[in-house]
Amino acid sequence: MTGKNEIVKTQDGSHSLISAHYGEMYHSKHGAMQESLHVFIKNGWDLRRQGISSINIFEMGFGTGLNAWLTFKHSKQVAINYYTVETHPVSIQTVEQLNYVGGNDREQFLKFHQVDWNQWESVSPTFSLYKFKGELQQIEPDMKFDLVYYDAFAPSAQPELWTEAIFKKLYDLMNTGAILSTYCAKGSVKRALKAVGFNIESVPGPPGKREMTIAYKRI
Repeated sequence: MTGKNEIVKTQDGSHSLISAHYGEMYHSKHGAMQESLHVFIKNGWDLRRQGISSINIFEMGFGTGLNAWLTFKHSKQVAINYYTVETHPVSIQTVEQLNYVGGNDREQFLKFHQVDWNQWESVSPTFSLYKFKGELQQIEPDMKFDLVYYDAFAPSAQPELWTEAIFKKLYDLMNTGAILSTYCAKGSVKRALKAVGFNIESVPGPPGKREMTIAYKRI
C-alpha cells in the first residue's frame, strides 16, 4: 500500500494509526492507550523494574512512540537505555496530531520523535534513546537487553518477524532473567519462542483480547 498513515480514534479515546504500508492498525481498536499500558507496562515494565537502578530495553516497532513514552513516564528514577527499531518512521506532522499527551508533556513527547536516527541521544537525564531505522534482521546493538517489547505488526502482516530465527536472534541479545512481552498469543508464535529456549506464560490480554504472551529467558 502507499500513501499516508491514517489517524483513527480507538474505543478508549486514544489515537492509533492505520499503516499505509500494511493496512493494519498500530494498536488495538479497543484502545491504544490501554493496550500499551496492559501489554508493555503492566506485563513488561512492572515485572522487570523491581529492585533495579538501570535497565536496557529493546522495542520492536517504535511506531507512534507510545510504548517508549509510557515507559519514560513510569520510570521514575530508573536509568533507561532504550533501543528501538522502525522500518517506516511516522512523520512528525502525523505525530503532532496524536492525542496521547498535552500541556507540559507535549514537548517532551515530541522530542522522542525529533532525535536523530541511528545514534544514541539523551531525551532526559535518565532516558537514552537509540532509534534504528531499518530491519530487525540488520541490528547489531552493543548491549544486551533486560526487557523486550515485541510490538511488530501481526503475523498475518509481517510473518517474517515471528519466526524461530528472529526469536533466536532476540534470545541471544537478552540477559539471563530478561522478559519479552507481546500482545500476540498465536500458537505458532508461542511454539517458536519455546523452540529457541524461552519459558512461556499466557496471561489475560488487554480489553478485546483473551490472551497475550510473556516469554522469560531463565538461563
